[in-house]
Amino acid sequence: MEGAIRSHGLLSLPSNPQTLRLRPRLHPTAALKPQNPIRLRTQQGFFSRDKFSPLSPLKTPLNKQSLLFSHGDKPQIEKRLHICQAAASAPSEKPKFLGVEIQTLKKIVPLGLMFFCILFNYTILRDTKDVLVVTAKGSSAEIIPFLKTWVNLPMAVGFMLLYSKLSDTLSKESLFYTVIFPFIAFFGAFAFLMYPMRDAIHPTALADRLLASLGPRFLGPIAILRIWSFCLFYVMAELWGSVVISVLFWGFANQITTVEEAKEFYPLFGLGANVALIFSGRTVKYFSNLRKNLGPGVDGWAISLKGMMSIVVLLGFVITGIYWGVNKFVLNDPSLPKVEKRKKKEKPKLGMGESLKVLLSSRYIRDLATLVVAYGISINLVEVTWKSKLKAQFPSPNEYSSFMGDFSTATGIATFTMMLLGRVILRRFGWGVAAMITPTVLLLTGVGFFSLILFGQPITPMLASFGMTPLLAAVYVGALQNIFSKSAKYSLFDPCKEMAYIPLDEDMKVKGKAAIDVVCNPLGKSGGALIQQFMILTFGSLAKSTPYLGGILLVIVLAWIGAVRSLDAQFSPLAKQELEKEKLLKEQAKEESVIDVAISPVESNNGSYPPEVSTNGSALKSGVPPPESESTSETSSYRNQ
Repeated sequence: MEGAIRSHGLLSLPSNPQTLRLRPRLHPTAALKPQNPIRLRTQQGFFSRDKFSPLSPLKTPLNKQSLLFSHGDKPQIEKRLHICQAAASAPSEKPKFLGVEIQTLKKIVPLGLMFFCILFNYTILRDTKDVLVVTAKGSSAEIIPFLKTWVNLPMAVGFMLLYSKLSDTLSKESLFYTVIFPFIAFFGAFAFLMYPMRDAIHPTALADRLLASLGPRFLGPIAILRIWSFCLFYVMAELWGSVVISVLFWGFANQITTVEEAKEFYPLFGLGANVALIFSGRTVKYFSNLRKNLGPGVDGWAISLKGMMSIVVLLGFVITGIYWGVNKFVLNDPSLPKVEKRKKKEKPKLGMGESLKVLLSSRYIRDLATLVVAYGISINLVEVTWKSKLKAQFPSPNEYSSFMGDFSTATGIATFTMMLLGRVILRRFGWGVAAMITPTVLLLTGVGFFSLILFGQPITPMLASFGMTPLLAAVYVGALQNIFSKSAKYSLFDPCKEMAYIPLDEDMKVKGKAAIDVVCNPLGKSGGALIQQFMILTFGSLAKSTPYLGGILLVIVLAWIGAVRSLDAQFSPLAKQELEKEKLLKEQAKEESVIDVAISPVESNNGSYPPEVSTNGSALKSGVPPPESESTSETSSYRNQ
């Protein structure tokens, strides 16, 4: 014997090519499968073993010498040897940065920047639209319920019908540009053309004649005609949230990300949205305070509007540039993992009658529907009433906008904090406590807000000691109510609502969600506006109807709390059963995997496992006693040559 396995990891083979048949021997302790395919490279070529296939039969060229496995721990090589390399080929690891694959970052980082820019714009537009329609001459917060019902809703429906037709004729890229460029063009044109020309394009004289003939109770509907360009801005700002965020961005994100990437990074987008809210609130605050540095007679709000809309237009082009770059340079990269087209589950299209039947047939679904409707109505009732007091406290557009900038920043900070605490609350206190937080916040702050409006005079001296009036105190309490209710919605209400569907059987889960989408979502969104319209037309103004709105809010929130308690009594036992089922399934899966690893043989001639080859090629090791050759005559003939 001239040599064996050398210490530096090289395996020597004979020089003369011969045929060798190796058949592994079955051993009772053979239980582990080799994890990597074995590849042996010689001067004559390759021979290999697949991941789960045996070395039987195997032929490889050898140079007149024999490779033979003895019953010892090391294989023996006789006579003159040629050098070859044995190694276990392992898949090369993909490059990573901060624990994330570079290929994934190529998609996630641009998506994160797009989402930040879109949310940054949305916050500026949301704050600006309220300033325009509430503080405009001849208008007030009473315009908002009529605007949402009779202008915003029809335009949203019309846009979605147009989008559906365009999606059938245009490519995805063309559709994205076709939808987003009109938004960018409109916001730029509004600041630099339409707003400076507002006196010329608004029918002020016609609106004055209509108001004189119909009376002050029709101030809201007439104001839509009076400031139609501002109302158009309001609708376009609302559509930016529903179209650019929900349709364009999330449609693109779902198109290019895998399920695993979505599970890991989509929650981070939610946190990033609140960071954008904080920064955009500071931006609104900055531009709103520019008026302090301007001379007399200068329209400070026009200057602020041009500055904020310039940022909106610039970031709009940044969004389209990122979208173009991702499609041009990232999606064409062949090394990126291909996204499997996920078939959407077809939701049952329930009519109004069928939806009502589903709601009436199940107490569980009725309680869940009450949560959805109560939130939509209550937040609408409080928000519009608060904005009417906000205008009374800050009548100047710049002062109003500056306050809204602070409001947006505070909302972002509160929501970011609550999203971090939401998981802790759910884990420690359970579903019932988490679901009760949102209505409790609305109840406590609502009572304080309406009490300051209705009974503020007796406590005026006490408030004066803090440097506040009842009106200013009502504005601050209403702001706190909106901040905490919205942060509680995103961090607790929405997760609790979606969790409530989980324990239902598959049929009720699908039909119940469809019924709530058909009946309860529209009712919750428009219910508050319809109630306010009725009150305004009945009592003449929003201020006169405030006591009744406060009573309606109290009834709705109490019904909401009752529905949460009822739903918790039904949800908790079902959730406990669901958790027990999941534990049983996990235990069964573990047992099956252990049994599969322990007893399932490799499919081969005799069900045995071949020896393993070390990854550095320094030795041939075997998880079982080394196999014997098929016949001693073959191996002995090689040995005698």
